[in-house]
Amino acid sequence: MAPKTVLITGCSSGIGLALAARLARDKQRRFRVIATMRDTGRSAALVAAAGLVLGTMLHIKQLDVCDEGSIRACVDSIPGRHIDVLVSNAGVGMVGPLECQSLAAMQSLMDTNFFGLVRLVKEVLPDMKRRRGGHIVVISSIMGLQGIVFNDIYAASKFAVEGFCESLVVQARRFNVAISLVEPGPVTTEFETKLYEEAERADYSQTDPETAEIFTQLYLRNSRDVFASLGQTPEDIAEHTLRVIVALRPPFRHRTNVAFTPMAALKHADPGGTLITGAFYQLVFKHDDAVLRLGLRAIRLLRWNVRKVKEGARLLGFR
Repeated sequence: MAPKTVLITGCSSGIGLALAARLARDKQRRFRVIATMRDTGRSAALVAAAGLVLGTMLHIKQLDVCDEGSIRACVDSIPGRHIDVLVSNAGVGMVGPLECQSLAAMQSLMDTNFFGLVRLVKEVLPDMKRRRGGHIVVISSIMGLQGIVFNDIYAASKFAVEGFCESLVVQARRFNVAISLVEPGPVTTEFETKLYEEAERADYSQTDPETAEIFTQLYLRNSRDVFASLGQTPEDIAEHTLRVIVALRPPFRHRTNVAFTPMAALKHADPGGTLITGAFYQLVFKHDDAVLRLGLRAIRLLRWNVRKVKEGARLLGFR
């Protein structure tokens, strides 16, 4: 069987890089990967990760999701414009008090995270419908299901992604085109590290002192423990995405971190929103943040123990 052509956006680092390398180095050679990025000058890490499969199972191309001409040129360069799987991964982040974010920055984020996806789908979906086959995989976020304090605009972009895909999935199914949303929680990547480093240095004089203190002294400090305790690696997300891609019946939604299942369940259990809003308020403002950090460190220790048990089982030949 010929390998499937998989086009992935945002491959210069993080999830996109890990997924492109994982698929291209698949031992069964099931995938021919078109790894794209806005600036191909940032491809050194991907080139190193690809190794010997570069130029055979993996090809690097320029694609800017904010530029329709760039998207079309990339798709036109693929023989027959034939894409079996589109993975929309390119995205940007934003964190901090709303008053401190410029409208231009908010619009730029939406242009990448939401309209970037729309541009890709507009270009690729007609070919898939004509062939009566294809799979669109979107790297979304748990924040597309539940807003998180100080992530207002980023969460809004992911809510838009979720609504767009939920609206489109029924029509797509009529043409044998699958749509899947991969929904990670915190992922430890260069993307997140840089975002939070910039947040620590930013000027918060445009908001009131109390809000600035809540963000810098509570949110940023606790975020480090959240990422350390609950964060996944890009390679973890790549493995989850691979399972979605090869599934006989691809799921519409796939959450990569079971730690966030209770949060989603709590929201759906109370349509009025009182439970989830109250729970987050209690967590942020009523409980000593030392309790939260202690709980997160306990989870980190538990995950470390589970990982060591699994590694030991593999060494002994167990699966």
